[in-house]
Amino acid sequence: MEKITVIGAGNVGATVTNVIAHKDLTKDLILLDIKEGVAEGKALDIWQTSSIHHFNTRIKGVTNDYLATKGSGIIVITSGIPRKPGMSRDDLIKTNASIVKDVTEKAIKYSPDAIIIVVSNPLDVMTYAAYKASNKPSRKVFGMAGILDTGRYRAFLANALDVSPTDIHAWLLGGHGNTMVPLPRYTSVNGIPVTQLLGKDELDKIVERTKMGGGELVDLMGTSAWYAPGAAAAQMVEAIVDDQKRIFPVCACLNGEYDEKGVYLGVPVKLGRHGIEEIIEIELDKNEKKLLQTSANAVRDVMKVLDDMKIF
Repeated sequence: MEKITVIGAGNVGATVTNVIAHKDLTKDLILLDIKEGVAEGKALDIWQTSSIHHFNTRIKGVTNDYLATKGSGIIVITSGIPRKPGMSRDDLIKTNASIVKDVTEKAIKYSPDAIIIVVSNPLDVMTYAAYKASNKPSRKVFGMAGILDTGRYRAFLANALDVSPTDIHAWLLGGHGNTMVPLPRYTSVNGIPVTQLLGKDELDKIVERTKMGGGELVDLMGTSAWYAPGAAAAQMVEAIVDDQKRIFPVCACLNGEYDEKGVYLGVPVKLGRHGIEEIIEIELDKNEKKLLQTSANAVRDVMKVLDDMKIF
């Protein structure tokens, strides 16, 4: 791919940029931020590792120069502010939705055919905001959450089982947060069902820890994570650039799948050079369906909050 843009040069945006560069996925990689000098400095710092890590991707940092992003095939949006003390959920949604709307409209002006990957929080509703702002097909606007959440789930399972995390295959559905729906029934270690290797109580504890995975890191560091979210977004970029047809959990717009319509929710998809090439419906039991419906309703409530703000 000739050009990829990452919008937002905070911890997550810089990590996405760093991982993409290391993988040599594009000729030109643009890192854009609103704060003077930040993107330029981080881009220069990453470029100075090119001879050490043996990559050729040219990285350029810019301040609000959307013309520099012209012709991007993929745009990764990480912009937004974290929730601050005393800030309500609605305040956070309004602030970040306005930011996502602004950067999306500016970016697609110069890259109308780009695929958009949203990483900004609250993830599900910010993906919806980018979709509304872009007026693009939903298969080209989707969010990163499931890869991060399954990454945490697999890491916790690897510790509990004392096995390689690369041998663990896992799925979860639903919104990004405490209504996500991990699926132990679809979790295995090189084909061995995890339910045969771990007791229910221990598995339930891991599922609950996964749901609260982001909060655990905030409690430890006083800020949200960036290494795992950045790597997860870069993995999605790689699947698109190399047309890998990878099956990943992605925050996608449902249009009847899983008996849900018009809601952005984490589900398995086939990811390739056209973006979401297929939404995959897996069989759910009665309890799993109920949990997914609860998650969808929670996301839909937040989407309604955004709609009622009349930003779009």
